[in-house]
Amino acid sequence: MSRARTSARHVTASAPGKVNLSLRVGPPGADGYHPVASVYLAVNLRETVTAIARPDGEITVGPSPRHVSLVDTQDVPWDERNLAHRAAVHLRRHLGLDPQTHGVDLEVAKQVPVAGGMGGGSADAAAALVACAALWDTGHSRDQLAEIAVPLGADVPFAVLGGAAVGRGTGTDLTSVAVRHQVHLVLVPAAAGLSTPVVFRTLDELRAAGSLPAAPKAPQVDEEVVRSLTQADPLTLAAAMENDLQTPAVVLFPELSDVLDLGMDEGALRGMVSGSGPTLLFVAQDEASALRLASAIEERAGVSALPVHGPVPGAHVL
Repeated sequence: MSRARTSARHVTASAPGKVNLSLRVGPPGADGYHPVASVYLAVNLRETVTAIARPDGEITVGPSPRHVSLVDTQDVPWDERNLAHRAAVHLRRHLGLDPQTHGVDLEVAKQVPVAGGMGGGSADAAAALVACAALWDTGHSRDQLAEIAVPLGADVPFAVLGGAAVGRGTGTDLTSVAVRHQVHLVLVPAAAGLSTPVVFRTLDELRAAGSLPAAPKAPQVDEEVVRSLTQADPLTLAAAMENDLQTPAVVLFPELSDVLDLGMDEGALRGMVSGSGPTLLFVAQDEASALRLASAIEERAGVSALPVHGPVPGAHVL
């Protein structure tokens, strides 16, 4: 690709967090990665990244002074470990741009719970990719950026694309799902995070000990989950949802089971750990039900409960 030109001083983009409406996990392969079959839903909690051009080649990342973060960011690594930082480095290298002249300051504002199993870091990376691509005037489409995003992690391509999708392999092999109506959920973030690798390792240990059934080598997506989304049927969706990481997450964070029970007592159609947790999701019949459920959970449990909906668009320039 020919060398792109810098055409703007700064660009702001946003990308959505996600929930896993279904997550089946196979045994780890030789590379240590677990094959998955998942149904992703992008929800209206979004990360915002502003990319500001700098001519000296430096890439930095930090909290945004322009947009307010709605979650605690004290555990976010504001250095080269940050996925937004890695995304900018990856895109610059992919484009063959001069690392001495194409630098960028990345300002991040977060709405997605940190270490909550909702892909907040991946959304940061997706927003950074879109913002930097616009800043450097690359001309890439969203589908092309999703392909470029694959090496950054399993959830990044979906955060670029948004909507709803079936994910296979490590989660990066995506097939869009046409959702006819909004899905209404209540999310309950936990006060502390869970390490995704630790949750996967605990799943392997529970399976090896016989506490959980052995996994098929090639996990399959539950077609009933996909069908319920295309038919706008929240009751069927609630009945069909499964998450293989729920048991290990609850083993590591036993308090989750109490909140799951409480949500069901208050009328949720289904409660489940989202992804690797510890964020919980509850399925509601409609928007009004989600608002009532969130209020009841907050009142009874004294925790934050967020009514959200999806699908929503993927990463785009604001």
